[in-house]
Amino acid sequence: MPPRTRGGYTSTAPRRRPTGSERRRRVQLREVEPEHPRHDRDETEEVLEGAPGGPIDRCILRSFHKHVAAKIWLGEDRAPLKLVNHGAKLQLWELDVERSRIYETVQRSGLAPLISCSHRVASRPMLSAFCERWQPETTTFHLAFGEMTITLDDVASILHIPITGSMISFSQPLRVDDANALLVELLGTTDVEASRETEQCRSPSVRLQWLRENFSTIMDVSSDDDIDFATRAFLLHLVGCTLFADKSATSVGVVYLELFRDLSMVGSYAWGAACLAFMYRQLTTATRFEVQQLGGYLTLLQAWIYEHFPEMFSSPDMSYIESRPRALRWRPHVIPDSLQSLRERLDRLQSSDVCWEPYVDHRAEHPFPDIAWFSGCIKCGLVVEPYHPERVLRQFGHIQTIPPRPFAPPRPDRSILLDQYWERWTDHVLIDQSRGRRCQYSGESVAEYMAWYDRISHRIVQPPHLRSGFTTDARSSLPSHTASTSDSRNARALRLLRRVISGGRQQSGDYFWGALNEAHSILAGSDETSASYSTPSPAPASHSTPSPATRPFFCPPTFVYPPPASVDPPPASDDPPPLIVAPPPASVAPPAPAAGPTASTTVYVRSKRKKKT
Repeated sequence: MPPRTRGGYTSTAPRRRPTGSERRRRVQLREVEPEHPRHDRDETEEVLEGAPGGPIDRCILRSFHKHVAAKIWLGEDRAPLKLVNHGAKLQLWELDVERSRIYETVQRSGLAPLISCSHRVASRPMLSAFCERWQPETTTFHLAFGEMTITLDDVASILHIPITGSMISFSQPLRVDDANALLVELLGTTDVEASRETEQCRSPSVRLQWLRENFSTIMDVSSDDDIDFATRAFLLHLVGCTLFADKSATSVGVVYLELFRDLSMVGSYAWGAACLAFMYRQLTTATRFEVQQLGGYLTLLQAWIYEHFPEMFSSPDMSYIESRPRALRWRPHVIPDSLQSLRERLDRLQSSDVCWEPYVDHRAEHPFPDIAWFSGCIKCGLVVEPYHPERVLRQFGHIQTIPPRPFAPPRPDRSILLDQYWERWTDHVLIDQSRGRRCQYSGESVAEYMAWYDRISHRIVQPPHLRSGFTTDARSSLPSHTASTSDSRNARALRLLRRVISGGRQQSGDYFWGALNEAHSILAGSDETSASYSTPSPAPASHSTPSPATRPFFCPPTFVYPPPASVDPPPASDDPPPLIVAPPPASVAPPAPAAGPTASTTVYVRSKRKKKT
């Protein structure tokens, strides 16, 4: 037997099995070790722990020294991320009436809403600012007031794709030879074509353009095999442009083609859960300072921001109806603010600025899914990510408490156990005791939550010495010509009108009338900050526009503005013009007819139309 090295010296003695006492002593040593052992701290970690931005206690964010927010706090900066968005490519492969057989199969799969709800525009500064708030250990955004995340309820409401069903699992990574065999079997290509395509991609993937060029011309008159080939190619193209858009920006993995082998079983997968796990992983990768690109389904992330922060970023579509996916409620646009200004805006954000339950009006068409309370791991192939609803209870309308420590996801090779865990999801939802009580007001948390959160989180991203210095509190220190009262009036009126626009067309005309009157009073300077809106006084005797003290306060878009008790006459000449111009009174006599040789005369009315008498 050759000599073996043990601890720096050579030994020829055979390996001895440990005795029972030695095994018991090792178990005792493992039991006294702390749950989160202290790592060797380098200079960067010591500086971060002493920074006002935190975290002071690193028991949760253990890898924060590699986070992009840590580099920003030390003075380094990163440009806005490059985004992988294929919203425009979906329009290059349309399923018209000549391809109705393909569309019927896509509709049965549950993935048809992805065709129409994908955003063609994505805002780089906005998505980059939120990506800097993502923490991989908790899979949540760490904002100034607490944690938020994309939940399964968000996925179901925004995309209208299934979030229940079988988990998407792969036993091992796909090799190039196996990818070629799948292309030949499921897409009907030749060995030469399959090999040429995977060689060009230099991976077990195919280009999105290659799928369109070879299968988009197949129509209903083709054979059944060609229809199946084209349907699988379209579904692979669809998920490659949406749910599983990776940072290659041009290709999609052939491994997803296995999911479309049996076209009748495509609708049995939990596509929403797989999309969420894939999005979590893309956000986690983009938190590293050296990463310059963000993948995943950006429509999901962008629409989630619009839903929960409507007064900051949203631009609603007034023609939206609640039966459609919530992603279609918004008109995507590029935020004009720079990345630094968005960092500062998010640093100043408060709990009252968030729409914690944005889908109240959507529940009639899309009820709340109980699986959103699932607490465990979600998976997309070999990607496994933890899902913690107990960390974002306010998004479910419950009081936020101090959550337990996040659990690390198990290895992907234990996929069978994860699948069984997911199939019995009803046994792994949060119990009523863990959910706590319902909120008395939006965004409520227990008294000790913020003290705990300030200790374990990095609440502020922009360091104080790099801030622009202009905040809402600093407005009073500016010169009088800059901090004029008209600026504050404009800001108040814009906030009010933004809430009206985000409410959609479901509100009554009286609701819009009251909101416009409120905005007009603010801009005209007739509002009084000390007026009481809670106890309206009787209507004044004069026929003038009601003052804010006599008008009920403007309520959020989810309520209907109360109609006025009576219709007031037209205002006096000193008052601002009304919103709706009344017709001329009937008592006004027409002008006298002009003398002339003809018996017919022409009378001019206010509409400037000629009437022959």
